[in-house]
Amino acid sequence: MSLRTAGYLFRPPPLYTNLTRALSTSSNLTMRVAYAPSEAPNEEARPIYERIAERRKPRPLIPLDLALLHNPAVADGWNSFIGAIRTKTSIPDALKELAISRVAVLNKAVHEWDVHAALAIKAGVSRETMQLVFDTPVTGRGWRRDGDLAGLSGEEEAVVLYTDQMTIGVEVEEGVVERLKGVLGETKVVELTATVAAYNAVSRFLVALDVGECNGRAMKKVEEL
Repeated sequence: MSLRTAGYLFRPPPLYTNLTRALSTSSNLTMRVAYAPSEAPNEEARPIYERIAERRKPRPLIPLDLALLHNPAVADGWNSFIGAIRTKTSIPDALKELAISRVAVLNKAVHEWDVHAALAIKAGVSRETMQLVFDTPVTGRGWRRDGDLAGLSGEEEAVVLYTDQMTIGVEVEEGVVERLKGVLGETKVVELTATVAAYNAVSRFLVALDVGECNGRAMKKVEEL
């Protein structure tokens, strides 16, 4: 089923993702640029590598880090910004990970979904809700069929609607903003907006360069998370 959003037709990702990947994925299952070295190449870059490693600890640097570290200054700023989004906001983890997971579905960012959908469940989002997040067609500029989001709480539905509009159409309708303010308050709305914007950047970077060589894989099913 296709839905009209912002003047064009958009199909829900779960219904066409595999076909799209089959047509567009190259047989070359490597990132589209070489990864940067896993160790600092010079003394100037060393403190940046150490700051990123500190945030990742106890894990090693991940492919996203090694892609960004082509330019250590950019990687450093990215690390600081995403670190603040991850740990310095007042949004409940469940709603934060719900929004990030929805961004991943809309942008077909496999690694982002696999990681953050699992974190959403760990934070208390039900598997039933995550299945809706995975399956529900794009809401576009506030339009949806009655019952599409039935089963979500008021907070969850407001977050999904806001995330969809920011991600697909960029512009957000006043009524959607007011609804979100009513359940979260202004500070959390600002924080959620920054979170959705940040993870749109993350997903677009991951998918464009096929960081981690994930574009050819299917997203994990909810029962696998």
